[in-house]
Amino acid sequence: MDEERTCSESDCERPIAVELHVPWDENRFVCAAHARVLGRRDGVVADPLPDSADDLLE
Repeated sequence: MDEERTCSESDCERPIAVELHVPWDENRFVCAAHARVLGRRDGVVADPLPDSADDLLE
C-alpha cells in the first residue's frame, strides 16, 4: 500500500482514504469519492484509513 498512495480506480489521481473490502474481488484502496460510490454495493465494507484524515480536510 505504501508504494501506491493514489486511488486504485483508473484515471483517478486523488490520494487514498479508504480500503474497500470486496468479497468477490481483491480489496481496493480508493479515494473518498470512489469509496462513497463503490461502498454502496451489497457486501462491500469501507474501512477508512486513519492516516488519511488530513488528506480529506484539504
